[in-house]
Amino acid sequence: QVQLVESGGGLVQAGGSLRLSCVASGRTFAVYTMGWFRQAPGKEREFVAIISRSGGTTDYTDSAKGRFTISRDNAKNTVYLQMNSLKSEDTAVYFCAAGSQYLRRSRNYDYWGQGTQVTVSS
Repeated sequence: QVQLVESGGGLVQAGGSLRLSCVASGRTFAVYTMGWFRQAPGKEREFVAIISRSGGTTDYTDSAKGRFTISRDNAKNTVYLQMNSLKSEDTAVYFCAAGSQYLRRSRNYDYWGQGTQVTVSS
């Protein structure tokens, strides 16, 4: 079992920045691919970013490229999502997830956090 706890969400003005953190406990963090997903009201959960077990490979949804950066610190069992140049359309609940494969699909992730709210005011 892996427990994931997100933090760092909040209210920010358009153009601002936030850094989300997700701390894992339980099984060895470094064996998992980590992903960030988000869900806006009335919409399906969508992929945002993914990072490989070593941190050497990352990928992003098109709307996040150039603005968001995913990183991880395996010594601290933590994955981060640095979000810059935030837009109102980034408003959502953000979830981190742990999975065994480097895949974007949410169904490939075995463990999920409870989510943290990000609200961007225009």
